[in-house]
Amino acid sequence: IAQIRPILSTQTIGFDKINMLRHVRYFKNLDSIKAQMKLRADVLRPKFETVLRLLDERLGGKDVAEWTNPRGGYFICVDLVDGCATRVAQLMKDAGVVITGAGATFPYHKDPRDRNLRLAPSYPPVEELELSATLFCICAEMAAIEKKLGK
Repeated sequence: IAQIRPILSTQTIGFDKINMLRHVRYFKNLDSIKAQMKLRADVLRPKFETVLRLLDERLGGKDVAEWTNPRGGYFICVDLVDGCATRVAQLMKDAGVVITGAGATFPYHKDPRDRNLRLAPSYPPVEELELSATLFCICAEMAAIEKKLGK
């Protein structure tokens, strides 16, 4: 697989037309696609609401972070105090929760201010998100305090 992967990657230029055909045959029409997207939204909405609620409750007004309130997609983008994103990701990892790496939204994953993290609440169940989002807020506060104390 390792040997043939680079060869195949140059042979499959453009969209995966077989997969596109599968989707057309499965969904059949625009109404079917809209119905499927509504089902996905119904699953994702409470997850995003949970994380956004906890960010508001625990970090709102503390000058520790700012975040997006997305109207679609799979991520909540969080901007922390400058120089804290790598530390927060490490604190989360040390606690057993892996999040998208610091700087993931930047070319070559190099955030010049080391402040941006993406939270992806789409996979875990709401109960796990309660715990992990609470932990994220604690880690964000810890990193901000460390930064302010010069540690």
